[in-house]
Amino acid sequence: MDPSYGGRVAPRQQAAPAPAPPEPAVPVHLGLPRRGPGARRALAALFWAGLALSVLPWWLNTPAGGLATTGDVLLAVGRITGLIGGYLLLVQVLMMSRLAVLERSLGGERISRLHRDLGATLLVAMLAHLATLVVAYAEAERHSILGEVGVMLSDYQDMLSAFVAAGVLVVVAFTAIRAIRTRLPYELWYVLHLASYAVLVLGYAHQFSNGAELYPQGPVRTGWYGAYLLVIAALVWGRLLAPLHFNLKHRLRVAEVVAESPDTISIYLTGRDLASLPMLGGQYFRWRFFARGCWWQSHPFSLSAAANGRWLRLTVKVVGAHTADLRDLDPGTRVWAEGPSGTFTAAHRRRHRALLIAGGSGIAPLRALLEELPPGAAVIYRARTPQDVLLHHELDWFARARQTSVWYVIGSRHEPGPRQVMSPEGLRRLVPDVTRRDVYLCGPSGLIDEAVRVLRQAGVPRRQIHQATFEL
Repeated sequence: MDPSYGGRVAPRQQAAPAPAPPEPAVPVHLGLPRRGPGARRALAALFWAGLALSVLPWWLNTPAGGLATTGDVLLAVGRITGLIGGYLLLVQVLMMSRLAVLERSLGGERISRLHRDLGATLLVAMLAHLATLVVAYAEAERHSILGEVGVMLSDYQDMLSAFVAAGVLVVVAFTAIRAIRTRLPYELWYVLHLASYAVLVLGYAHQFSNGAELYPQGPVRTGWYGAYLLVIAALVWGRLLAPLHFNLKHRLRVAEVVAESPDTISIYLTGRDLASLPMLGGQYFRWRFFARGCWWQSHPFSLSAAANGRWLRLTVKVVGAHTADLRDLDPGTRVWAEGPSGTFTAAHRRRHRALLIAGGSGIAPLRALLEELPPGAAVIYRARTPQDVLLHHELDWFARARQTSVWYVIGSRHEPGPRQVMSPEGLRRLVPDVTRRDVYLCGPSGLIDEAVRVLRQAGVPRRQIHQATFEL
């Protein structure tokens, strides 16, 4: 183990008993094949093709010179934004389906960012759709805006549910703002976020009963019906059938809960046929523990050890009521898992060597990732106090057996030592070839943002930076 640079080395602590020694239980996967960006590019091409096809009916049905008045322009904008909004809503729900092809090609981090960005675009499109059509119809019928809203609600089929869907969408978007979301209990935010499914149901009917492009019988209407059916099928498969098959096959149970620190635990799991798990170090599952107070919600936690065919381990920091309840799990507790997910793996690296930067319990997926990276990796582990350093005895093993350079950087980010390390000059001093390495980052969002900024200043290409933050 290399000494820490600009900080203090965490003292060695006696590890609690565990079902297996901390060293990797199976040979490391030195020949792990790399996965290129081909799948992501194919999905991006499908998205843009679908967006173009969603607007194409309006284009074909609009004669040249058909936008002669302001009302015509407003109607056109309303219809275009309605088609775009309907398409984006289907894409949003599809991204929530947890299909393996999406989870393993894009990864949860990228899906969450896309979901957030598309959600903002969807909200703008839906509000523009509603506003422009109300104004256009009010102008054509010489009604006030409020009067036209009343007419639409009373005289147009399925419009009440459409207005309710718009209201639900506004509430969901409002609670998705990070400043608001971080102040809400996770359980409340999760329940509110599930209301987005109601938007799909409530907004469905009016598209076919009032939509100029979707009302007539024909291939366009049939195509949209098919799109809805495909999304529903993806939801049923990704959320129900695939997890059911996985859990009936492996039948995971809690083997032991081990205290790693006063506020961090490791949960060891056993089950059937674990050697066949299609997982990579750095990926995560969504876990549901069938115990009192835990069974009704699932949370994403990364594995802190790569697959070994005998047990799984996740290392969790206690930060709320749910994670506090996990401390009291009894051996034999049944576990429901969905996954594996994510592209935070050695298979997605672009360079032979890697630099891993962790903050606090963010070391968990990096510890698993180390087993599948080639020798010669470097690790910078940031922690506030020596007691916050986790799994250090295992990291020390990698330092001895895998030629891994490990630096424990202890202290506040405002202290001189950590500030010196987390600077372009400090990184280049510790890892002179940093620009020729993949960099894997895991920890709180503040640490990730700062690390990305410093790495870019140090000359590391963005395509070589892989992120996994605690907040999505």
